[in-house]
Amino acid sequence: MKRLLYILCLGLLFTACKSTSPIVTSKKGEPKEKISRSEKRKSNQLAEQLIDAATENLGVKYKYAGTTKAGFDCSGLMYTIFNSENISLPRNSFQQSKIGIVLNPKRDQAQKGDLIFFKTNKNKEINHVGIVIEATDEEIKFIHSSTSRGVIISSTRETYYKKTFVQINRIL
Repeated sequence: MKRLLYILCLGLLFTACKSTSPIVTSKKGEPKEKISRSEKRKSNQLAEQLIDAATENLGVKYKYAGTTKAGFDCSGLMYTIFNSENISLPRNSFQQSKIGIVLNPKRDQAQKGDLIFFKTNKNKEINHVGIVIEATDEEIKFIHSSTSRGVIISSTRETYYKKTFVQINRIL
């Protein structure tokens, strides 16, 4: 009887464990598979659509835990714009920093649609996120929701963001 119960539990364990995440993640430094031109084109179009969705929210005020035009916090803005394209993201910036491919320290590989993360608190844990809208060798411009000015465009050239920058994740 114990043996049958053991086998039944083991079978349940193996059939019950499955990933529910719609986003494929990769470990830091893991080589990226080659993608076709059409996949790259689709990814670029999707990045543009996400940026358009973020841009439509410029000027919306900051609201803690906000996910609507009545107000956004930084992760709520990313959660909402990605959700508008049927891409599920976790609700907070720390959890968002755990998905996708981490490009850091390869800042020069940043591209439109990537998520950019910062540590702006004393606990030194990722607590701020934005979406990359432009990336050059000199700077990365991103849209995010700032506590003082709401949804705005900022740059890694700004001292505050230069000091607090942590990583970039490729989600698309």
